[in-house]
Amino acid sequence: MKTIIEPFRIKAVEPIRMTGREEREAILERAGFNVFLIDANDVLIDLLTDSGTGAMSSEQWAGVMRGDESYAGAKSFHRFYDRVQEMTGFSHILPTHQGRASERILFQVTAGPGMVVPNNNHFDTTRANVEHSGAKPLDLVIDEGQVANSRHPFKGNMNLERLERLFEDVGAERIPLVMLTVTNNSGGGQPVSLENIRAVREICDRHGTPLFLDACRFAENAYFIKEREPGQSNRSVPEIVREMFELSDGATISAKKDGLVNIGGVLLFRDADLAQRARNLLILTEGFPTYGGLAGRDLEAMAQGFTEVLEEDYLHYRIRSVGYLGERLTAGGVQIVEPPGGHAIYIDAAAFCPHIPRDRLPGQAVVCALYRHAGIRAVEIGTLMFGGEGNRPEMELVRLAIPRRVYTQSHIDYVVEAVLDVFDQRDALRPLEIVDAPAQLRHFTARLREVGS
Repeated sequence: MKTIIEPFRIKAVEPIRMTGREEREAILERAGFNVFLIDANDVLIDLLTDSGTGAMSSEQWAGVMRGDESYAGAKSFHRFYDRVQEMTGFSHILPTHQGRASERILFQVTAGPGMVVPNNNHFDTTRANVEHSGAKPLDLVIDEGQVANSRHPFKGNMNLERLERLFEDVGAERIPLVMLTVTNNSGGGQPVSLENIRAVREICDRHGTPLFLDACRFAENAYFIKEREPGQSNRSVPEIVREMFELSDGATISAKKDGLVNIGGVLLFRDADLAQRARNLLILTEGFPTYGGLAGRDLEAMAQGFTEVLEEDYLHYRIRSVGYLGERLTAGGVQIVEPPGGHAIYIDAAAFCPHIPRDRLPGQAVVCALYRHAGIRAVEIGTLMFGGEGNRPEMELVRLAIPRRVYTQSHIDYVVEAVLDVFDQRDALRPLEIVDAPAQLRHFTARLREVGS
């Protein structure tokens, strides 16, 4: 059969409040043209993020009822621990309330002033946590990863020459760890090849530097490896996932992505001493090491989610449904980051509305237009998100992040129609300027205004 169906049935539904254009116009203005400040009840299709917005399965909800809420050593922790150990091979496993908590602890125990932390691309909270430690985040993605229409199959790969040069220029003592984000969120949800992970591992070994994964979307990355990388097609996704983790010295995971849960994170270590330092910090700010800021029911849901996400029928549906959205937009003339990534479609906002200069936030102009026209909430990944303090991102993007197991085919077709409608009217999109914003992570709370005619 050529038709790909969702590998699940719907047991519960949540109503969507329908809104009109005039109402959305007023809502957008009250929110200071920042869709983060719009109430969820005023959104028709919410593509702001795929983080924690997925639908849990009947088995996960059954796990919620099994949750052991003992403060220390709960049965739910042991189920979580055993599942993560089986999946990754790690023995030092710390639960946290979400991925950014894992990042904060990791960089607090490894990084500091004068240090440099390279990555293919740091995402927003990762970058902010590196900077909070006093270290400098550095993006070293391959050149193809900075070109929207490049069809390289692994555009998330680390630039190995630049990584080698960094070690030569600053010295290994100033690089506390090397990080790889899989899949590469800031670069269009693009995967990292197993060959590239191995090569980065070899460079790290030569310099005595640990390699950590930002593994929020490890299962989607593994599926792309199986589909695209020579010599990997006959391997199972769990086998590829296990090798990815075995090539690393640790990982941060937001379980709100490929853990298929609404809250939860993981922090993994190979080194026992480093794990103990992190565990002490975990107790200070998150909770006892066997719950890490989570309820036992959350640990149960994570354990089951880490099982379900490796099912290849699910991953085939997931990757293909996102690809369908990208193909429809491309056929309509919209330039996206090609080929389609795993969890989202990224519109090239600079190409979408070339009449808006980069310092006037073309990505945010597209975001506002999608909400105004169709009630769709997306997110800008460009100058608003990453352009503070003299920084300039390589691309101006708008991310349409697809929550897992939430929307149907008709919802996606509605998104296609809306994007193409806005594209047809793109010359009318107006530039924006920032009215008020904090110094870090400004895109979350900034207020803006439209300028010009």
